[in-house]
Amino acid sequence: MAPAPPPAASFSPSEVQRRLAAGACWVRRGARLYDLSSFVRHHPGGEQLLRARAGQDISADLDGPPHRHSANARRWLEQYYVGELRGEQQGSMENEAVALEETQKTDPAMEARFKVVDWDKDLVDWRKPLLWQVGHLGEKYDEWVHQPVTRPIRLFHSDLIEGLSKTVWYSVPIIWVPLVLYLSWSYYRTFAQGNVRLFTSFTTEYALAVPKSMFPGLFMLGIFLWSLVEYLIHRFLFHMKPPSDSYYLIMLHFVMHGQHHKAPFDGSRLVFPPVPASLVIGVFYLCLQLILPEAVGGTVFAGGLLGYVLYDMTHYYLHFGSPHRGSYLYNLKAHHVKHHFAHQKSGFGISTKLWDYCFHTLIPEKPHLKTQ
Repeated sequence: MAPAPPPAASFSPSEVQRRLAAGACWVRRGARLYDLSSFVRHHPGGEQLLRARAGQDISADLDGPPHRHSANARRWLEQYYVGELRGEQQGSMENEAVALEETQKTDPAMEARFKVVDWDKDLVDWRKPLLWQVGHLGEKYDEWVHQPVTRPIRLFHSDLIEGLSKTVWYSVPIIWVPLVLYLSWSYYRTFAQGNVRLFTSFTTEYALAVPKSMFPGLFMLGIFLWSLVEYLIHRFLFHMKPPSDSYYLIMLHFVMHGQHHKAPFDGSRLVFPPVPASLVIGVFYLCLQLILPEAVGGTVFAGGLLGYVLYDMTHYYLHFGSPHRGSYLYNLKAHHVKHHFAHQKSGFGISTKLWDYCFHTLIPEKPHLKTQ
């Protein structure tokens, strides 16, 4: 007979609070306690998410209606299990956490935190799809959408349309990288034939031949132009402020980008779903084909498409990855976290901060005080 497992450690609420005051990040699910300190140390975005819930019961976030986290998420949490909350009234743990939160308000690093929502008293009914409700928020929409929550959201009544509005991150490289490779190979062969010329639609006498040696430069130009398009779309389309009296423009903003700011750690909505993405990508392709020779426009498009793939992969990694401290991606992640939780009107670059430098929308660097 296998030996019985050792009894679980037990902690009183006061013991838990001493650990919270020392800087640990403990949460509970029912009476089960979890120490997430090591996780938040390696996740700049995770710190904002979990510090706001330190000392609280996260059962509703994991199990509450209308959505349920997968069994994998609950198994992930179990690796941080440390013991049981014993004896004293468990509710006192939340009360003491509130007092601890008051002492942390002097720390600028803790100012940007997730909103703890009373789901029954929020401006929308979380048991129903949100898209058809947000248009009624009017002038309250802009403030509401920038108060992030820790749960996934549902947009549509139809299960089919809802499914098409979400995707896993790896669908992006699986679908689009083969197209990049095919287009690159196809248009390089066209260049190699030596009959690609610019300005033929205006003049034949002064048309410029484009040798195949230009292919890498045009491809890189596409990647570079995508970084600018990424910035412009994020700044002027995704972060437009819809008129408070326009029901449909508020809905449009929410489905394009507002839902991401409301639930920034909803992993199924962090990359562009393939069906709507294919429509937008098709428009870009047609525009380039109209203004440039087929091989030139197609090569620029292939580079831009790869730029898009890198952007979407970078965006997902900035939310869920663990870059090494001091690395380029670590600095990008810290930059993007600030954009979500403190500076929504600046920091629009995702894969690069180049255009934030150029257009003076860089998030200001401020030293953060440290608290014990």
